[in-house]
Amino acid sequence: MTHPPRSGVGEDRLERYLALRARSQHLARDLSAEDQLAQSMPDASPTKWHLAHTTWFFETFLLTPHLPGYRVFDERFGYLFNSYYEALGPRQPRPQRGLLTRPSLERVMAYRAHVDEAMTRLLLSGAEDFADLLDLGIAHEEQHQELILMDILHLFAQSPLRPAYGRASPTPPVEPAGELTFVGFAGGLVEIGHGGGRFAFDNEGPRHKVYLAPFSLADRLITNGEWLRFIEDGGYERAELWLSDGWACVQAEGWAAPLYWEPGPEGWRVMGLQGLRPMDPDAPVAHLSYFEADAYATWAGARLPTEAEWEHAAGQIPVQGVFLSRATPAPTAARGERGALRQLYGDLWEWTRSAYGPYPGFAPASGAVGEYNGKFMSGQMVLRGGACVTPPGHVRATYRNFFHPHQRWMFSGLRLARDGAAPAPRRSAFEADVLSGLSRKQKSVPPKYFYDAPGSALFEEICELPEYYPTRTELALLRQVAPEMASHVPAGAALVEFGSGASLKTRQLLDHAPQIAVYTPIDISPTALDAAVASLRADYPNLALAPLVEDFTTALDLPAAAQERPTFGFFPGSTIGNLLPEEAVEFLANARHLLGDGARFLVGADLVKGEDVLVAAYDDAQGVTGAFNLNLLARMNRELAADFDLRNFTHRAVWNQALSRVEMHLVSRCDQSVQVAGRRFDFTLGETIHTENSHKFTPEGLEGLASRAGWRLEARWISEAPAFGLFLLAA
Repeated sequence: MTHPPRSGVGEDRLERYLALRARSQHLARDLSAEDQLAQSMPDASPTKWHLAHTTWFFETFLLTPHLPGYRVFDERFGYLFNSYYEALGPRQPRPQRGLLTRPSLERVMAYRAHVDEAMTRLLLSGAEDFADLLDLGIAHEEQHQELILMDILHLFAQSPLRPAYGRASPTPPVEPAGELTFVGFAGGLVEIGHGGGRFAFDNEGPRHKVYLAPFSLADRLITNGEWLRFIEDGGYERAELWLSDGWACVQAEGWAAPLYWEPGPEGWRVMGLQGLRPMDPDAPVAHLSYFEADAYATWAGARLPTEAEWEHAAGQIPVQGVFLSRATPAPTAARGERGALRQLYGDLWEWTRSAYGPYPGFAPASGAVGEYNGKFMSGQMVLRGGACVTPPGHVRATYRNFFHPHQRWMFSGLRLARDGAAPAPRRSAFEADVLSGLSRKQKSVPPKYFYDAPGSALFEEICELPEYYPTRTELALLRQVAPEMASHVPAGAALVEFGSGASLKTRQLLDHAPQIAVYTPIDISPTALDAAVASLRADYPNLALAPLVEDFTTALDLPAAAQERPTFGFFPGSTIGNLLPEEAVEFLANARHLLGDGARFLVGADLVKGEDVLVAAYDDAQGVTGAFNLNLLARMNRELAADFDLRNFTHRAVWNQALSRVEMHLVSRCDQSVQVAGRRFDFTLGETIHTENSHKFTPEGLEGLASRAGWRLEARWISEAPAFGLFLLAA
């Protein structure tokens, strides 16, 4: 075939077009003919249909009107592959696209080749009057590239085999998500919308002025770990958090978690394009409906941003993200400077609270192509920012995506917003956690707050009680195997203990491993830490001590004296049992990051045993554990201006066999009202504050948690009854 001489413009357009078409076909690279034919729900379409529909678009809107003598490949394809263009006639109903066993995949690929050859002739012809249509056609196929991956994931998620579309790509380690912060904006009269120049969809303009009150946006997306806390607080069971239509969806569909979340014996797993994988607590939560995003925002005491707020904040930030590439796409944990806006582009589309409608002065184009966006401006909500499955170059600050509020198979997440440019007044972590915990359906307070000075002293008493076996059992096991353990400690090591308390068990390692050069105890209680350091300094004069007053679950950096050394972590006392399974995985991953490559980590874990032994250990005859539990209320009285009457609460310990844990609660003995940090909380007779979980493990269960966090089991030692285990992990 002879082509006319190439012009620079035509050649560039042809290169863009052919690259686009090759990328679409690449997305179907490993799919079988059955995969490309199947359809999982009315909203989705088979991959084969997407490939044919985008081809029909070029044939209908460019080739037929602009290429003289063009021969339509198959007249019947107009009915089969028209999507929603009423002006072009009837079409195959969308829910029935999966019934199209014909044309075959080979016939569809022949259709694409036929149209590509004709488009090559058109683009090299030098014609200029279809440039806008070509840009629209390219953008349209890029949208369908994203839809292909959305629909493939939904299709594969329906299979009991949970097939993977592609392998997971290795990602560099990242720091934990950390505390959510808010970035303030003064607002005022601002401009949004596309101003012309480069290509944009018609619904992105005209550019116009909008008045914004001062507002703040969260610096990152909400994570899986944060969403898990919403679930645990009964988020899907509390009608007061939901819009009316959203609550109806929850009830009708049985929602209890985001789409593609599946519970398992070792915690939640999430189905993605890489298959079914353990839930990453630091990755952004995905596949949310608008209703879910709005309910979470209500639960968090915030709201969703408007699309004008989002665009105004994002307009000065370059578009960059983990957009669709040859690697299997997935949203990733937030990177970059904390306190600045992150994850605006390329991880997940972000729901806004704005209904999808026309901007002032909007008018759709004439003819069938005018149906592209304008006809959908009813009953849908706007999303912004692009996702990991969005093709590179397809997203800009003005881009308006839109879906119905109940839909959630797209790659959608949420960012919180607040009224007012100033961040909310900072509370102490203790105050924030207490107020948050007492606001939940099941009131709770994290157990790390037991350990103020009186609480630490009471815990030392507990360790001496006849019923409380864990401390003496672990200590006896340490004495027995310490020489063998010491052989795993490298020369010049820094011993890092998480939640060190009085550092009593540490002495077994120090006595048998003189090669330890630095000891870094990490504890939330300065009083306990000071006492332990003073005692160790007297008994180990040649040992460098570098204590760290910190919440050991979130510590990010070691003291200078412990850096640049081989590290040996120590986490005794079965404190890991105080964490929920996903929190335990997150802690172990954080510890691995803190200790670094090549580290060893010795973890003590209490093992499953008889209920009578377990309950007695947490509800002793002398009442010391009860006093330890009630001291939490006394601490709130001292530090948070609370007015708890400790006589109106009693201690309770129960064995929850289904969750393999002993639970400690404070039980209200009457109907009462309590003030905490200026807020009132009501208690009914028998209502409880859940203060601690102490999970009990099997050796295999503990190894599984460690493996999920990137550790491998190197050695383990288990005592005689009452069974207790020491597990040596290697990074």
